[in-house]
Amino acid sequence: MCAARAGQKGARALVLEKSEKPGKKILISGGGRCNFTNIGAGPNNYLSSNPHFAKSALARYTPRDFLDLVESHGIAWHEKTLGQLFCDGSAKQIVEMLLSECARSNEFGGDVEIRCGEEIASVVHSNGTYTVTTQNGAYSAPALVIATGGPSIPKMGATGFAYELARQFGMKVVEPRPALVPLTLGGEEVLFREISGVSAPVVATANKSSFAEAALFTHKGLSGPAILQVSSYWRPGDPITIDFMPDRTEGWLVEAKQANPRATLKSVLREALPDRLAEILVDKIGLQGELGNLSDKALRSAETRLSRWTFTPNGSEGFAKAEVTVGGISTAELSSKTMESRKNPGLYAIGEAVDVTGWLGGYNFQWAWASGVAAGEAIGAMACSGAELR
Repeated sequence: MCAARAGQKGARALVLEKSEKPGKKILISGGGRCNFTNIGAGPNNYLSSNPHFAKSALARYTPRDFLDLVESHGIAWHEKTLGQLFCDGSAKQIVEMLLSECARSNEFGGDVEIRCGEEIASVVHSNGTYTVTTQNGAYSAPALVIATGGPSIPKMGATGFAYELARQFGMKVVEPRPALVPLTLGGEEVLFREISGVSAPVVATANKSSFAEAALFTHKGLSGPAILQVSSYWRPGDPITIDFMPDRTEGWLVEAKQANPRATLKSVLREALPDRLAEILVDKIGLQGELGNLSDKALRSAETRLSRWTFTPNGSEGFAKAEVTVGGISTAELSSKTMESRKNPGLYAIGEAVDVTGWLGGYNFQWAWASGVAAGEAIGAMACSGAELR
């Protein structure tokens, strides 16, 4: 995205890609259909040490702007829940669109070349020029963009290279950790592994951030959209709270008792939850027998437990299963308008490499597009001013 925008502003740009083909993470996203943006994406949907940093880029390149680009290429799309936009066809269409936009640079006096299978050996800055050396040779330019993401999904080739490069140039890095990642359970909570594969709509909360989506029990612990969302806010040792009955108002169990005294807690929960989940929750609560034989106090206590069920994960499934990374190159090191390093003129950092992390549901792609455009526009302006990009 950055190279395309720079090229269409008249710059010559070279993309060095370690993988054998571009856009591998795009291709696997959204079940192969690419959740390419979220129509409601805004600064409040992102985590960062500086929550204001993302405002400028997101305001100047919006989800509607990217959607216009998608539609201009004739790509059919649809909206799923919560503003999530997907291709009707394949994620390949998004990769092809981006490659096509790079190729269009020639129409504007620019040029974008993409070279795959380029393993970076070294990066050197001297006399206003950045020189990147790979196994195939050395490439020099007055501007260098770090767009190598974070270490999430290493099987796709992801590494912490962006952080190494940032530190080489004296830039601070906010400690990276896995985000949008399944959480693991231990101790007595391993009992919930018995219902691996069971899911239910819940409200999950970690560190005062709540998400109303599905939670999924796994053979290792907890997953599903609600858990992935709160995992970005969770820290080791912290509890997470789950409301298993988010649509019920206070006193609902007492009302159920009045309506049908012969009902049991298990039978009532089975009306809203999968049978196996209802059974294990009732066993943990310990309220057996007909509701008519239980006190209102006991029922209210059960209500509270069901609405504030606390788990204390013993960890996460790590970067191997994390969709993105929290942390990264400190935003204090960068201009929020151009993504350029404050200490190193001509050095830029964009996308997941930066300490800006979106929610699940297309938000991280929108940050990639917006930050890429911000840097591309700045580099294009440099090219227009007469700086040679070679």
